[in-house]
Amino acid sequence: MSLSTIDPKQPFQSQYQPAIDDLLRFLKGGLGANLHSVYLYGSVARKVAQPGKSNLDVIVVTNQSFSDSRTALLNSIKWRFQKSYPFITEVSFKCALVSEIASLESIFSWGFQLRHCAVCVFGEDLSQCFGDYEPSWEIAKHWNMDVEDWIAVYRYRIVKADKDTEQIKAQKIIAKKLLRASYSLVMYRDKQWFDDPIECGQQFLRYYPEKKIEIERLGILLSGRLIAKRSVIGILDGYGDWLVTQYKKTEFKIG
Repeated sequence: MSLSTIDPKQPFQSQYQPAIDDLLRFLKGGLGANLHSVYLYGSVARKVAQPGKSNLDVIVVTNQSFSDSRTALLNSIKWRFQKSYPFITEVSFKCALVSEIASLESIFSWGFQLRHCAVCVFGEDLSQCFGDYEPSWEIAKHWNMDVEDWIAVYRYRIVKADKDTEQIKAQKIIAKKLLRASYSLVMYRDKQWFDDPIECGQQFLRYYPEKKIEIERLGILLSGRLIAKRSVIGILDGYGDWLVTQYKKTEFKIG
């Protein structure tokens, strides 16, 4: 069973279209002929973004490296968006070269993301270089075998956070990662793909109903509520360690 793709013909939410237009204008002006294509992923791409809660997630593909000017250009765009579109919480960029994407090594990374998790808004659509994917352990493993590293990084950030806003941001990021990693653990059995983290958690519970409390707690972290640090760390140490162990067991079993 092939996984679904995002319909490129479905219009973006009206509130976000001017921001997308400005994004492309800034990228074209800053990169010129070096700009190959631009993609959106995440909630804006899926047309379910929530003002005041959702990021604008962008993939910028260039013909040649622009490392000498990348920081200045992307920071300038982020600053302009803070002023012009305050309802967009953050503009997040991933950058890649055409040569990196159009390679055998990128099948489960860029290939999968462009084909099933993103929509092209400018330039040649490289997702057309890849066929539709089927749910597999290879996809799940590629995107989530690093969950142990994520837990370590965000555990440290939460412990060290001295502002509520810093802690809440870290809580939301790691909760989203853990919910998606939870579903990816069973994706090869369930034969579907979900990007929304709450839906990932709900589908995961069909296979692990005994983890209902843990999934509910991750949902609370994702909601943006400030939670006592010791409680957040307890979730990461308890459920996080369990999830990491399950990935290692499944990898040993499937290979």
